[in-house]
Amino acid sequence: MNISYRTKMSDKIKSLQEVIKKLSPDKQNEVILFAKKLLQKENNISGKKMDLSWAGALKEYKNKYTSLNLQKKALEWWGD
Repeated sequence: MNISYRTKMSDKIKSLQEVIKKLSPDKQNEVILFAKKLLQKENNISGKKMDLSWAGALKEYKNKYTSLNLQKKALEWWGD
């Protein structure tokens, strides 16, 4: 981590702390809960790896259907 990044983060943290100090205790708790929700949301999105266990499962149909055939079939299923 370079020094300018750390300095910018330090400045942001100090600025955030100053704003939070001005809030009532109830609002400070809301900020904490909101930050925890953001963190949980970020971890859920970025922490998951794609599950590709299905890859190749339909290879037996590769020569039987074209993408156009599948598109037409999907439209039939949807009723269009």
